[in-house]
Amino acid sequence: MKILVTGGAGFLGSHLCERLLTEGHDVVCLDNFFTGTKNNVRHLREHASFELLRHDVTMPLFIEVDRIYNLACPASPVHYQYNPVKTIKTSVMGAINMLGLAKRTKARILQASTSEVYGDPQVHPQREDYWGNVNPIGIRSCYDEGKRVAETLFFDYHRQNQVDIRVMRIFNTYGPRMHPDDGRVVSNFIVQALRGQDITIYGDGSQTRSFCFASDLIDGMVKLMNHPSCVGPVNVGNPVEFTIKQLAEQVIALTGSKSKLVTKPLPSDDPKQRQPDISLARKELGWEPKVPLKDGLVQTIAYFEKLLAV
Repeated sequence: MKILVTGGAGFLGSHLCERLLTEGHDVVCLDNFFTGTKNNVRHLREHASFELLRHDVTMPLFIEVDRIYNLACPASPVHYQYNPVKTIKTSVMGAINMLGLAKRTKARILQASTSEVYGDPQVHPQREDYWGNVNPIGIRSCYDEGKRVAETLFFDYHRQNQVDIRVMRIFNTYGPRMHPDDGRVVSNFIVQALRGQDITIYGDGSQTRSFCFASDLIDGMVKLMNHPSCVGPVNVGNPVEFTIKQLAEQVIALTGSKSKLVTKPLPSDDPKQRQPDISLARKELGWEPKVPLKDGLVQTIAYFEKLLAV
């Protein structure tokens, strides 16, 4: 098939492009390089079935494709809060443009949504039928509400225009090719530890997250896209929960760093807990994560060691 991956030069997008090429597809990698980087796909540039296209999803695109993975959007607080209006436009106008393309070409389209649609959840763990607890006017709203509106658009195009959709809610994911300055907790801790800096914990470190390794996440994404009938939304993430403090301690141990833990006030609207209920993914996709946190951290640390040594 000919497959379009928007945000294809990003952290997850580049891993997805790689996976699709190994499966024998023609891949069009689309990115505006706001957070994505050519370095993430440099090793794919000479592949006969790979095409790199600089384009912004807020602008219409005219291309013939069989499937579309819509991953385009800054996904870390540092990046999506840098230009919140642009973040909303990317989520909303990007969804409209890609859904319009899918409607015209009759392509199946997958939306990379997020666990942020649950906000600071009052239900734990989070199931897909939970509507969330989101502040519509906070500093994270550009991303949270942008992704919620994108889901609305996907289901309305599905109901009104019979567009063949898949919606996947991604929980915290980590691995090689994360941006070193993206402000996400795994990359923050690893970079600080490798530089011998103090490791910054916001709040008291008791807030929880669930960390899914990139290869597991991509496997779930491809399984959902290939499912004959499961529209979603489907949670994809690791249901094993860790406190932020436990993560920091494990990073220090694995890097052999002398870094100390320092605490700062918790940012506005920062969720206290985040853990997916993946019962639906297990049932419909036969999917669950395989890479333990320690093994994934070892690979991610090795990537950052090489990156920071340059």
